[in-house]
Amino acid sequence: MERDALIDLRGVEMHFNMSRERLDSLKEYALRLAKGRLLYEDFTALAGIDLAVRRGDVLGVVGLNGSGKSTLLKIVSGILRPTRGTVRVEGTVAPLIELGAGFDLELTARENIFLNGAVLGHSKREMRARFEEIVEFSGMRGFLDVPMKNYSTGMVARIAFSVATCVRPDILLVDEILSVGDHQFVKKCEERIAGMMAEGTTVFLVSHDLAEVRRLCTRAIWLERGRIRAEGPADAVCAAYEAGG
Repeated sequence: MERDALIDLRGVEMHFNMSRERLDSLKEYALRLAKGRLLYEDFTALAGIDLAVRRGDVLGVVGLNGSGKSTLLKIVSGILRPTRGTVRVEGTVAPLIELGAGFDLELTARENIFLNGAVLGHSKREMRARFEEIVEFSGMRGFLDVPMKNYSTGMVARIAFSVATCVRPDILLVDEILSVGDHQFVKKCEERIAGMMAEGTTVFLVSHDLAEVRRLCTRAIWLERGRIRAEGPADAVCAAYEAGG
């Protein structure tokens, strides 16, 4: 492992068991499971991943749907444990991976700000001190007491990003969340990410928007069928991906 790396993955593999059978009911599934008659097919989501990310790096992750991008971020965040290999992550992590994760959509935005802050490891006192900053950045002051189940995906993204970045994490994981925001808010997010970069925050950015990857990222990897097809400067990797290799 590289000693100066904030994130270091060596020989990482992730396998899932996929059912090969169509079952028409939960009862049938339970019966076959109890009798040991379920047939599974192994699906390799990631294979042979060696990756070192240093403090202050902004790493873009590109690839087609199903190439393993989100699985990689979930392993880095600790949501998933790899089937094989070693993962070392140092410092605090703020994951923006699944929109709405860490929220109770039955609660209001005001309540969810404190709930999500607690999920990210921030105290209630700390969240009170940051509350006005979060609300101001999100632009959602007029909707604070509305249950978040009535929010659009873009509105949820505003709250999620504002909470995740209110206290500067060592590592920020962003999975397509900027794609659901309006242009003005995306610009604010990019400016905040740039500020975090200047302060040494390491950023993992999964995006289908190659212009965004070129604009924000210092490095990039191209995932194809769970393997790293290319790694290097963001512009060079995006160009290779556009050309199809």
